[in-house]
This record gives sequence, C-alpha cells and structure tokens, in this order.
Amino acid sequence: MISTRRRLPDYRDPGCKNKTYAEELPTTSLILIFHNGALSTLLRSVYSILDRTDPKLLKEIILVDDFSNRAGLGQELDYYVQDVEKVRVLRLKKREGLIRARLAGAKAAKGQVLTFFRIESNVQKDG
Repeated sequence: MISTRRRLPDYRDPGCKNKTYAEELPTTSLILIFHNGALSTLLRSVYSILDRTDPKLLKEIILVDDFSNRAGLGQELDYYVQDVEKVRVLRLKKREGLIRARLAGAKAAKGQVLTFFRIESNVQKDG
C-alpha cells in the first residue's frame, strides 16, 4: 500500500550534497531487469528514477522482462508505462537469466552510459 510516487529523505553524505559536477555529462540508459517481481515495486522504481534523475542525463529507462508469467506484468504494465516518457518495455521470448537479460537491454540501449538494476522478486518458492 505504498504510494507509487512518494517523497523520500535525502540520505546522501553531507559532503555529497555540496559537490559540483561538470556541466557536460554523458547520458545514461537505466536498464531494469525483472522476472515475476511485484508490479508496484517496479512502478515505484521507475517513478523514483524519473523524479530524482536530471532529465538531461536520463536518456531512457528500459524494463527488461525476463519472461515473467505473473499477473500484472503483461498488459497491465504496458498500460501503466505507455504514456511515460523515456520508459519502454523489452520482453524476452524465453527465460534467459540475468546476464543474457542484461545483454539484451544493452543491445537496445541508446544512452552513452549503461546503468543496470535488478528488481528482486518477492514471490515465495515452494520447498
């Protein structure tokens, strides 16, 4: 029941808050790999990135679906992100695993720098 968009405290070290950066920095493609994770967690991650990243540095967010079969991660996810600028979903046709999913995201990326995240599934496994 956590809001998709929420304010979080700034946990950065005080020295980081006063640091200045070069005016010209490369753009990044954020590649989020997931398999059967919670839709709410995925959406919170997307909006957190969009709300906290300088738009001129964020080229895109690529959501790489490693062949999920959990409800909500198909058409429902597509619906939620269809009008969100800079976000697209890449669906793998079979379960590939983390490394191949990263490679698929990297191949599709357009940013100068690639940043990878993995969204953990909170689904309990039997046994």
